Amino acid sequence: MSIVALRPQASGDLDAIFDQMRDPASIHMAAFTAEDPNDRRAFDAHMAKISSAPDVTHRVITRDNQVVGTIACFVVDGVSEVTYWIDRAYWGEGIATAALKLLLREVTVRPIQARTARDNAGSLRVLQKFGFRAVGSEESYATGRGAQIVETILELS
Repeated sequence: MSIVALRPQASGDLDAIFDQMRDPASIHMAAFTAEDPNDRRAFDAHMAKISSAPDVTHRVITRDNQVVGTIACFVVDGVSEVTYWIDRAYWGEGIATAALKLLLREVTVRPIQARTARDNAGSLRVLQKFGFRAVGSEESYATGRGAQIVETILELS
């Protein structure tokens, strides 16, 4: 049985995370991504910023001690929001579900929101397992798709 865990990010994790966040299929699914996923300098600056922000809980997701993604909670306009990224090689293995369960134990503020592209059925299912319910939608420009798309806004009370 494999073990999914969360831990603080270490500098040695950045290469693996950078590679995961450059995968074209993952970028398409996430939709709201970095403007240039191949810009390592921008990636490093972003990771340094979120790692040091006092209102951000950022964790590396590991499975059997191997980095398989990231998960975070951050505050935007007074609203706490959760986000995660799973290496595509591990999609469909329950890692997002296990990681979200661990994060929601650590971050107990409610309500908490999440956003996902309306067509991202996998993320919608993961969030709904924990009681996140759709509370709205928003059309926004998704850099990962180069187009306006509908984003579902979900909330856990």
